[in-house]
Amino acid sequence: MKQVSDRSNPLLDVEFRIPFDRIRVEHVEPAVKELLHQASESIERIIADREPRTFVSTMMELDTATEGLEYAMGIVKHLEAVATTPELRAAYNKVQPEVSAFYSSIPLNEGLWRALKAYAATDEAKTLTGTRKRYLTKTIDSFRRHGAELDLEGKARLSEIDVELAKLTMKFSENVLDSTNLYELIVTNESSLAGLPQSARDAAHESARAKGVEGWRFTLQQPSYVALMTYLDDGAIREQVWRAYTTRATDAEHDNRPLIHEILRLRREKANLLGFPDFADLVLEDRMAHRGQRAQEFLADLKQKTEPRFQEENRELVEFSGKNKLKPWDIAYYAEKQRAALYDFDEEALRPYFPLESVVRGMFNIVGRLYGIQVVENPGAPVWDQAVKYYEIRDESSELMGAFYADWFPRENKRGGAWMDAFITGVDLGNRFAPHAGLICGNLTPPVAGRPALLTHRDVETIFHEFGHLLHHCLSRVEVRSLAGANVAWDFVELPSQIMENWCWEREALDLFARHYETGERIPEDLFQKMTRARQFRAANAQMRQLGFGFVDLAFHRDYTPDRDGDVMEYARKILQQYSPAELPPAYNMMAGFTHLFGSPVGYGAGYYSYKWAEVLDADAFTQFRDNGIFSRDIGLRFRSNILSKGDSEDPAELYRSFMGRDPDPNALLERSGLLVRAE
Repeated sequence: MKQVSDRSNPLLDVEFRIPFDRIRVEHVEPAVKELLHQASESIERIIADREPRTFVSTMMELDTATEGLEYAMGIVKHLEAVATTPELRAAYNKVQPEVSAFYSSIPLNEGLWRALKAYAATDEAKTLTGTRKRYLTKTIDSFRRHGAELDLEGKARLSEIDVELAKLTMKFSENVLDSTNLYELIVTNESSLAGLPQSARDAAHESARAKGVEGWRFTLQQPSYVALMTYLDDGAIREQVWRAYTTRATDAEHDNRPLIHEILRLRREKANLLGFPDFADLVLEDRMAHRGQRAQEFLADLKQKTEPRFQEENRELVEFSGKNKLKPWDIAYYAEKQRAALYDFDEEALRPYFPLESVVRGMFNIVGRLYGIQVVENPGAPVWDQAVKYYEIRDESSELMGAFYADWFPRENKRGGAWMDAFITGVDLGNRFAPHAGLICGNLTPPVAGRPALLTHRDVETIFHEFGHLLHHCLSRVEVRSLAGANVAWDFVELPSQIMENWCWEREALDLFARHYETGERIPEDLFQKMTRARQFRAANAQMRQLGFGFVDLAFHRDYTPDRDGDVMEYARKILQQYSPAELPPAYNMMAGFTHLFGSPVGYGAGYYSYKWAEVLDADAFTQFRDNGIFSRDIGLRFRSNILSKGDSEDPAELYRSFMGRDPDPNALLERSGLLVRAE
C-alpha cells in the first residue's frame, strides 16, 4: 500500500496490530477521502499500463488496489458495530455512500474492463493454471455479473442502486440496534421471577444496578431474552417480551418495513438490469447451488423429510402442556419442561461446567491437536473495550499465521448476535507469507455476582462456530488476496464453522474444557448422558425453523411482488406459519429485525439456505473424525490442507471431494438429527 504523508491519521496505513487507542471519529472522513484517491490512482495505473500485460501488472495490481480502503472501512464499520456513538455513526454514514459508489464503479470502468480483456487475450493468460487461472476467470465473470457490459445509462443506474442499497441496509441495521436498546422491562417483585434460574436473576439484577434502578432489568439482548422465554413461569411477562422482540424496528421512528419494500425492489431491479430473472439467480450464480430454484428444491427436500416428525413433536408438546393450544411465547417454556421430564435434564445444570476462560482454553487445545497450531493470548494490544482480548495463532514452527480479537459480552453500544470478521487478509507469495488479522464477537452472559462468565451449551457451540470461521480465515495460504481466507461461496463458508460445533458434543473433547468453575470436576457421566440423549429433542422443530427462514428469504428474492402479494410482513408471516409450532399473531413482524437478510447490501439475502446446505456438508465431513478419532491429526491436517488453507483457490465442490474422496451424503444430517428413520 502506498504510504502517505499524514502520519497522524492511524487509518491511513495498514498496521497489523491495529491502533484502536489512537483512532478517533475525526480521522474517518479525511482518511477515507485520501484512500479513495489512492485506490482510484491504482486503478488508473492498471489502465495506463502500456507494457505487455502480465498477471502481476494487471491481476495482482487489481487484487491490491483497494487494500488500504478495505482496511480502513473495515475498522470503521467494526467500531460502529461494537462501540458506536452518534458521532461515529454520522461519520460512517457520511463516507459510506461514496465508498459504495466507488466499489460499484470498478466493474463499470470501461478502461479497466478493456485492460482485463486485453490481458485475458495474452499468451500468458491462456496458459494460466490453478489459482491464477481461477482468479482471472472469476474476475471476468464477476465484472460481467456486476455490469461491465451494460451501456452508459445502465451503468449509471446500477451505480445509483448500489449506493442506495448501501444506505438503506445500513439504516436497517441502525434501526434494529436502536429499537432493541429502547426496550427494557423492570421487575420489582421477586415473586414474578418464579422459574428463572439464579444466573439469569443475577444478570438482570446487575443490569438494573448498572442503570441505577431497583429490581431486575430485562432487555431484548440474547442472554436476557432467551433465559426469560425459556424459564419464566409468568406467561403474561413472556408474552409481553416475545411481542416486543418480534415487533422490533416497527415503531414510527425505527420502522424497517418500508425499507424492506425498497431493498427488495432495488435488488429485483438490479438483477433484471444485469439480465437475471431475479436477485436469487444473480447472487447464487457463483455459489454451489448456482440458481435459486436449486436452493428451493434443496430446502423442499429437507422439508418433506422433516415434516412428519415436526407434526409429531408439536402434538406431543401440546399433550405434555395439558393445554388445548400453545401460544408462540409458550413454546420454549413448555419445551424446556418437556425436555426435563423426558430426559431428567436441565440445561442450566451444565452452566457451572462452562466457564468462558476454560471453554476458550479447551477449544485452543482441540484445534492445536487437530491442526498443529498454537493459540496464545498476547496482552497489551490496543483494543476498543477493556473486556476485549487479543490472541495470536502460530504454526508448530512458530510462524505467525494470524491474530484476532475476541469481544464476548453485550453492551448497549454493540449490536446483537455473534460474528467473525476480517481486518487483514494475508497472502502466501511463496517466499513471503503475510499473516491474517480478524475478530470474533459474541453476546454471551457476562460475569455476575462474583462468578466467572458461565455459559450455556448453546453459547459454547456459538464460540466454537465463530472460531471455525476464524480458522478458515487465519489458516489460509493463498497467493491471491481476494481468493484467500473465508472469501468463498456463501453456501460453503459455513462448513468450517459448523463442523467445529461437533466437538462440543464429544466426551473426550468436553473433558478438556468442561470443568466445574468451583471444584474443577468434569461433567458427571449421568449428566453427560442426559445431555446426549436430549440432543435430538425437537430436532425437527429446530430444522423447520431454519428451513422457514430459508424459504421466506428465497420467496422474497424470487417470487414476491407487492402488487400481487401485498404487505411484505403479512407475506412473510404466511410462509413462516408453515414452519411454526404455534399460530403467529397478525402483529408478528420478526423480519423487520432480521439483519441477516437486510443488514447489508447482499449479506445472506437469497442465501439463508446456506446454513442448511453447509450443515449437510459438516455432518458428512465430521464422519471422518468420528470414524478415525476426533483428535486424529491425520484427518485434521487433511481438513486443514484441503479446506481451511485453500480459501476460494479451487471450486468448493472439488475441495470437498478432495477431503472426503466423494460427493456429500445428504443423509448424514438426517442421521445426526435422528430424522433419517422416520423420513424413509
